Formats: sequence, structure tokens, C-alpha cells
Amino acid sequence: MAKYLIALACILSVLGFGFISLNFAKEKLKPNVILILTDDQGWGDLSLHGNKFLETPNLDQLAREGLQINNFYLSPLCAPTRASLLTGRYHLNTGVVSVSKGLEIMDTAETTLAEVFKANGYTTGIYGKWHNGEHFPNRPNDQGFDDFFGFCAGHWSNYFDTELEHNGQKEKTVGFITDVLTDKALGFIDKNKNKPFFCYIPFNAPHSPFQVPDRYFDKYKAKGLDDELSSIYGMVENVDDNVARIFAFLKEKNLEENTIVIFMTDNGPNSVRFNGQLKGIKGSVNEGGIKVPFFIKWKNHIQKNSVLVNRIAAHIDVFPTLIDLCDLNKIPTKKIHGVSLAKEILEPKTSIKTDRNIFTHVNFMSLPVEPNSGGFRNNQYRFVYEKDKNKLYDLSKDPYQLNDIGLSNPQLVKDYTTTYINWLSQSLIDFNSERKIMLSKKGVYLPTYEASLTDGIKFKEGHGWAHDWIEGWKSPNDVFYWEIDCTESGKYIIEMEYLCDEGDIGSIIACSVGNENKEVKIEKSKLSKILKSPDRIKRKEAYEIETWGRINFGDFNISKGQNKVLIKGVKLAKDNFAEVKGLNISYK
Repeated sequence: MAKYLIALACILSVLGFGFISLNFAKEKLKPNVILILTDDQGWGDLSLHGNKFLETPNLDQLAREGLQINNFYLSPLCAPTRASLLTGRYHLNTGVVSVSKGLEIMDTAETTLAEVFKANGYTTGIYGKWHNGEHFPNRPNDQGFDDFFGFCAGHWSNYFDTELEHNGQKEKTVGFITDVLTDKALGFIDKNKNKPFFCYIPFNAPHSPFQVPDRYFDKYKAKGLDDELSSIYGMVENVDDNVARIFAFLKEKNLEENTIVIFMTDNGPNSVRFNGQLKGIKGSVNEGGIKVPFFIKWKNHIQKNSVLVNRIAAHIDVFPTLIDLCDLNKIPTKKIHGVSLAKEILEPKTSIKTDRNIFTHVNFMSLPVEPNSGGFRNNQYRFVYEKDKNKLYDLSKDPYQLNDIGLSNPQLVKDYTTTYINWLSQSLIDFNSERKIMLSKKGVYLPTYEASLTDGIKFKEGHGWAHDWIEGWKSPNDVFYWEIDCTESGKYIIEMEYLCDEGDIGSIIACSVGNENKEVKIEKSKLSKILKSPDRIKRKEAYEIETWGRINFGDFNISKGQNKVLIKGVKLAKDNFAEVKGLNISYK
């Protein structure tokens, strides 16, 4: 029957009835998917959830015009959530344990949503923050995305007129970053409107640094809020406005009925603020750190103003749910930990209270991975595993975790402890802590926040987050190094980005790779000049430096395979060798 319908459509098209063949084609297209993810926006950062200051009319409307999941959970930090969202697997199983120093890198062997969509004929694009690896083969374009515009690291330093990455090339932008990312996403949608697409929009707002256009900031200052909260709420309202732009564009292009739109966030709020009375913020394994909004809309397919009340769900469920909603052919993957919610989303009345344990764990850039802190949620209880005392809450009676019932239920706590430890142990069976960076003839940049440091050297900001650099390099006994895996042997040039005061000129430093060791004298000073920043308050992260000096160590014959690139001091002229941002290795 289908082939006769196709033939009829073709005949009618030839006779001038082009609109009939167009409508037929639209009916046969698989649904498009737009997945919107915000950064550090908590459960309470919506007017829909009772925030008396924040105005989010468009996100509220999205919730009302689609389906909400009231109990939706994920990881308490950025990179782990993103890995689980893209793979349907718990983050520890994907190799992701934290947010920087290489611990945010998702194993390239993981199968992502983008790879599944691409295998099913979709065009795939990502516009925003990746945060699951910034070197080959772990970048967005290596993991199934046809088009990438944004940044790979854990955060960005400047939100206005900044320079972002477009498929491996730097591109200067004009305007506020959330607006720019939306522009790029809409361009992608427009270009691919006549074929199925998967558009992932991981906005970096309202993550710090707190930068926002005046009209948003001034609005919340006028409500009597402080600079930090005015910035955060201003960024959230700007996201809300951009969500409105996305829906207006879908309507203009007649794409509403064939496009699934999901909105969610990546963890709890990044400061102590209204969060619907939930306990904890970002980084916490309590409800406030891991319970977030989840809205899904598909016009004329998902019932308006519907809610999954009985179902507890998680980031790991998005992968199998989208595969079923879009009726995709499955491709080989590792074990999926999530469950499909497709049937319940399309028919909310079919949702039943099915018990399950949704696990979580948080690790703050340290190895080996320790059990503390973590736990799990099931239909009735929240179990929290902490070093000082394990806690148990009955969320059916105590949703805000006011009463720890662990002491009155010692056997249950004991059983739950065993359940959690067993889950953690199984998750870490294949974990490999060696994070070697790939080097090929395309070259590579090695930032110091991915280096291993001896104790005397410190990070400028302190944590070693993205864009941080090292200082306090005062002793020849202190070194820093990177483990690399060279895929193409050859002659490579190594340069170091540095800062140095005039009084410290004359120090001798060395770079070694394998059996080669080359010394250079620091002959020029390079003073730090912080790039002017539109921050509303002093940032937590390291500030940007306008320009860095460069020292050329010369040519190195780097052999194929595993190598160590090591920097050490040889002779100290005065107080410090230098501050160092990173090494650039290029093929000669």
C-alpha cells in the first residue's frame, strides 16, 4: 500500500499539487528533537515552582503545554550529568568522575545520543557547553555531532563578544553568549528543517562568572536583590527569553508538530537561594543538589498540562526514552542503566509506581574514587552515604529531609549501605584513571589544569578548574607533566605559555620528552594583564589574561606510543621560575 501512496504523491506533485507531496513527506519524517540543558539552575529557579522574584513565563508555558516529571534526578555536578544524559549510563561507568583535570572526560567507546540519531539518518548539532573532553577523540565532533559551536571545558570566562569554537576553529562572536548560542541553534534548525535533526543546546547560564546584560540585571536589582542573585536571575530570564525565540521559530517554520522539545538542568543551584525548601545545593547528594525540573513538549502528541507524579526518573532515562519516542533503530551500546518513559509520556494515565533505586555519587577531583559521598533514591526513601554518618529519610512523609530516621531503622540503613557500596564497586570495575592525551600531526594544546603537579606548585585560583594556571613554581625539585599517547611519530615543536616578572628573568627551565631534554633561559619578562571583565561580583574562577608570553623549547622527536612531557626548573634566578598556562605541541 505504501508504494502506491508514494506513486500517487509523485504524480500529484508533477501535476502541480506540490503541497500534497510536501505534507506526505512531513508525515513520514521522524520527529526532530531539541534538548535544552541549563547549567547550575536549580529546582527553585522557576516562577512555576514558587519563586516570588524570578520571572520565567516561557518555561512555565512549556511545562503547561507539555508534560512535567515531578521527581527527576541526576548528578550533583556538571560533567557527570552530561555523560549520563548522552549515554543512558551512570557517569562512573562512562569514565567521568568529576569536572576537571581530565576527570570529566567521557570514554570515546561510549555510544552517545548523537551517534544513535546520526545512525538513523538525523543531522546532529550541539550549541553550548560540552564538558566531556576537549581533546581528540573525546570532543563533540568525535562523539557523533555533525556541527559543534561552543566550548569544551567546564566553564567559560567571558560571556560578551567572546571567542568560541566552531568545529575545531576559533570564531569571534558579538553579543551575549546565550543569545549567540541560540542564534547558532536556530541557524542549524533552519538549515535542516526539511529532514530530521537532533539539536542539543547546553546553555552555560546561569553558571558563574556572573555576567548578564544590563536590562536583566537592573530589573532584579530594582526588586531589592543583591548583585549575585540579580545576575543569576537575570541570566535565567535571558534563557527564558531565548526559549521563547526557539518556540517562535518552530511555529514560523511549521515544525511544532514534528519536534520534541525537552528542557532540563544539570544539577542543583550554584548558590544558597530559594530552592523550594529542598535540602542542599550543587555538589550535594541530597534532594536540593540533584532534583531538577524536567519538561517535555510534543504538540498534538503529548497531552497538555500532564504530570508524571508516581514515577521517579533520571538523566539516564532520556537516552532510551528518545529512542522509543522517535522509533529509532537501536545500535550496539554498552549496558543502558536507564528505562524508557515513552509510553508513560504519551499516555500519562498508564504511569504506575514502579520501585527502583536511582543512584548518585559525587567526587571532587581526587583519586582514587571514594564511596563518600553518595546514595540513592527509591519511591519512598532517600539514603545518604556520608563519612560521618549515613542518613535515611522517608520522602513520602518528609520531602524536605527534616528528620533522619536512620537510628530507628538500623537494619534498613545497613542493607542500603551494602546496596550502595555494591553499586559503586560494580560501577568502578572498568574505570581507568590513566587519562593520556592523544597527540597526532594535528598537534595538541596541553593546559596546566590537566597536568600532574608536585606539591610545591599551586594553581592560581586554587582548584585547577578549566582555564586555571600554575604559580608558586619556586624550587628545581618541583615539576609538572602530562601523560600523552602519540599516534603519529615525528618531529614536534613544543612552546610554553608563561608570565614572568622582570626581577625573575634569567631562570633556566627544561622540557623533556622520552630521552630528549632541552633547556632554555627565560630572557624576557611578561607581566600579567587581566582582561577587562564584565563580572557583576568577584568570580570564583581564575580571571583571563590578555596575552601570554611564549618560550620555544625547540624540536623533539616524539615516538609513537606513550610518552611523558615534563617541565622542570634547572636554575632559579630569584623568587619564581614563571607562571604557566600550558604547552602547545605542533607538528613540524
